[in-house]
Amino acid sequence: MFTGIIEETGKVISLEPLKGGLEITIESDLTTALEIDDSVSINGACHTVVYTSGNRFTVQSVEETLRKTSVGDLKKGDIVNLEDSLTMQKKLDGHIVQGHVDTTGTIKQIDEEGANWLITVGFDASFAHLLVPRGSIAVDGISLTIARLQTDHFTIAIIPYTWDNTNLHQRKTGDRVNLEFDILGKYVLRALETGHITAEKYIR
Repeated sequence: MFTGIIEETGKVISLEPLKGGLEITIESDLTTALEIDDSVSINGACHTVVYTSGNRFTVQSVEETLRKTSVGDLKKGDIVNLEDSLTMQKKLDGHIVQGHVDTTGTIKQIDEEGANWLITVGFDASFAHLLVPRGSIAVDGISLTIARLQTDHFTIAIIPYTWDNTNLHQRKTGDRVNLEFDILGKYVLRALETGHITAEKYIR
């Protein structure tokens, strides 16, 4: 489990095919906090550390992860967002993020607005019911708030600190990003769909 508060960025050092999957080695200062079998979020996708050496660590992405995320788009030299897993001693500064990517979106527009940036992301409209205006969403593992919402795209406002300390400043129009919708909303919707709770029950 994660918070969506990016702790460090890392640089992709190598990508090696692995029986339909991919073995990825990343260089980052975060490595000193990681041990083998630890969970780490890479651009919002949860991975397990399988090897560490110095300031480098290695993870393995299975075929399912490559299908559902943008991890397969990574290239040597790319900068990725990193977050170590949540502990009971850690502040929940963002929102609850599982590292289970729901789908990918595509950056449609990036606009500088004063000191901030506005990024518009397109997504499959079939997921529209999982987003709400001013609700939380994880974009490439970053906990963000939806500023504007339409049926098939949303806009997020990025403050200078987030712009400078994540990989967002390297993103461009057409890039794919990983999206994870708010888990609390997903549980509520699932309960409503299965009939375990009804709106009428709570209306007085």
